[in-house]
Amino acid sequence: MSHLLERTNAMDGARALMRTLVESGVSTLFANPGTTELHLVEAAEATPGLRSVLALFEGVVSGAADGYGRIAGRPAATLLHLGPGQGNAWANFHNARRAHTPIVSLIGDHATYHKRFDPPLESDIAAVARALDSAVRTPLIAEQVSSCAASAVADAASAPGRISTVIMPADVSWSPTQTIAAPVPPSPPGIVPGERIKRIAALAGQGAQTALLLGGAACREEGLRAASRIAAATGIRVFVETFPARLEHGAGLPDFPRLGFYPQQAVAQLEGASHVLVAGIHQPVAMFFAYLGQPSSPVPADAATVTLADPHEDAARALTDLAAIVAPGTAAKVAAAARPAMPSGPLTLQSWPQVLGALLPEDAIIVDESVSSGQALPAATAGAPSHDLLTLTGGAMGIGLPLAAGAAVAAPGRPVILLDGDGCAMYTISALWTHAREHLNHHHDHPQEQLLRNTPRGMGTAQGTRPERAARQPADQLGRSTARLHRTGPVHGRPRGARRHGRRTRQVPDTRADRTRPPPHRGCRPRHRVRIPVRTAMAAQIRQPGGPISTGRPWQPSGRFQRSRAGRPRGDLGQFRRSSARSSPTRSPPPRRGSSRRKTASGKANSS
Repeated sequence: MSHLLERTNAMDGARALMRTLVESGVSTLFANPGTTELHLVEAAEATPGLRSVLALFEGVVSGAADGYGRIAGRPAATLLHLGPGQGNAWANFHNARRAHTPIVSLIGDHATYHKRFDPPLESDIAAVARALDSAVRTPLIAEQVSSCAASAVADAASAPGRISTVIMPADVSWSPTQTIAAPVPPSPPGIVPGERIKRIAALAGQGAQTALLLGGAACREEGLRAASRIAAATGIRVFVETFPARLEHGAGLPDFPRLGFYPQQAVAQLEGASHVLVAGIHQPVAMFFAYLGQPSSPVPADAATVTLADPHEDAARALTDLAAIVAPGTAAKVAAAARPAMPSGPLTLQSWPQVLGALLPEDAIIVDESVSSGQALPAATAGAPSHDLLTLTGGAMGIGLPLAAGAAVAAPGRPVILLDGDGCAMYTISALWTHAREHLNHHHDHPQEQLLRNTPRGMGTAQGTRPERAARQPADQLGRSTARLHRTGPVHGRPRGARRHGRRTRQVPDTRADRTRPPPHRGCRPRHRVRIPVRTAMAAQIRQPGGPISTGRPWQPSGRFQRSRAGRPRGDLGQFRRSSARSSPTRSPPPRRGSSRRKTASGKANSS
């Protein structure tokens, strides 16, 4: 469709949009565009300072923007194709909404004069966006584009963070304009009044009868240290919300238990509390659903829930101010550096997190979509090197792979560890294509590769949806390489003409060191060959400097789908074909390429 797009350097609505985004601090665009977004794609490519990251599925786009925003602390933009594209992205937009992640959502729409004909992809984009508590802006002329974009970035970046939507009609994108608006500053978090803090200080003096629940920005180092000081001085119990958007964790940081996943667990943790203080979150709710005979809230019926700071307020500062009143001179208690011993025997829900705690690299980012199977993870990694933990905030499965991609783009120098169940991974398995295309893990010979090189095969299964499979994998069978991203080239030290799995592999020179953007691929085929673990859960190290992409145990076809090196089927299917071949006429094999065998007039092959 390149003939539909006239490439010029003239300023139009699309270029005004992209330029305003960059000037407002947005440097990354996750995209799955279509025909109505052609001018936006061209404008993004022509705008300096804007990196475009392509995905094959819209759910990867929204999930990656979520991971980027949680780590970078500033919004990324997304580009989607009309209402159906927005619908495909909705589940991970829901997770981002629950995490209060700043995102600028750009959605292409039909030309304004075309909408009245009700074309096939026409839908109410604004109504769906408002279901995400998103502000919606639709410029109707090109002169309105820049101001809409600047306001959307400010709205998304304002505390505590939200999704802000800009709907771009196609004719507005290609219409000329010279109007560029100035960036709009975001709104900072509100300051908790001193009177409220003094009133809550009296409640903190009740000791164990008071519980403090942390969430949102309170789960960062400043808030955790202040909460530890308060607990040490008053004896109150401190908990972290069940699924924090970003939790700073590990050695040198305070370690608090997370509220239990099941209602019975959470109710037992808050039992006996007369007051439950919340900082950075709303009133707690039992995860995930209503259960017969179980309360919807883990807070005791006779206890009062008191808000220290809501999500729109500065929870970390409120905790620091409260600590100054009730714990002056008290130091925070932090976790000592101590790794668990490498477990032996079968992998279980208790032992597999110990493998991660024993081998976790420095300054890692853990993306945890293991849901209920990862309840032993916090204790196993409490003394490991400090790291960030990103979790499934909204309960919509399929965020793990995209979230890891976005975190890797936001922090290219940090290793990213993905813990994903097999069912969750299949929702957005195409994110692996984005991992490969963006070279999120392009080196092989890095020492930290041993994190997953020495991980037992099937390690990820224990935290997935099939824990019974974990028992079949002994934890002491270390040293087996997990599946990883392979790139044919001299970086692996494979000589020219080397054979791999019975085939000759062509070397590809490594020229990426001189590039600032990933090189294009011929015929939409990546230069990478990825082994996808379809039948096991995934413990994938997605972004590690010099390390491989590892996706758990390599998937191998079993039974009737196996083939030998010679290409002959094995198993049940092979037996069927061989038995059928006995009753079929014998045919000569096809001549090899370059062979001198040719047919004569009688139809028989002859060799000269």
